[in-house]
Amino acid sequence: MSAKTLTSGIAGRYATALFELAQEEDALAEVERDLGTLESALAESADLRAMIASPLYSREEQGRAIAALARAMGLGTLVTNTLALMAAKRRLFVLPRLIAQFKALAADVRGEVTAEVAAARPLSEAQREALARTLREAVGREVALNVTVDESLIGGLVVRLGSRMVDSSIRSKLAKLQTVMKEAG
Repeated sequence: MSAKTLTSGIAGRYATALFELAQEEDALAEVERDLGTLESALAESADLRAMIASPLYSREEQGRAIAALARAMGLGTLVTNTLALMAAKRRLFVLPRLIAQFKALAADVRGEVTAEVAAARPLSEAQREALARTLREAVGREVALNVTVDESLIGGLVVRLGSRMVDSSIRSKLAKLQTVMKEAG
């Protein structure tokens, strides 16, 4: 699969450039680790999400803030320089998408696909392994699971793998039942 099919838009161009630089410098694992750290920080900090998305902050303010963050987090040169460029171009708002597209490129190189899994409750390690094994058998490639908990599902799972989705949640089954009952009555 080509990089063009995995990435698109502004985030895709940054992700592809960062990915190619990481490959050239044999720093793919380091960049993936740095982006994972950054992704965790974005998930945990509403202030950080606001800073990268708000047009109220100037280029200089965003640049100083992101440089300080990169130093504090110990991010490598490639990620730090990419963040500085994005701040200078006022493109930090695409950072979450860049991270996702970079992960897709890295997974493709490893022969993996990523399955987005929403579960009603946290999955045990045995459940994760069984799900990964089942998906691997279905697609013929290694499968990395990105599991989130969504209690509104009531029970079951929603699995997205590429363009395919399997919804075995109780919420969707109840919605289907409700639709059938409306049609019948």
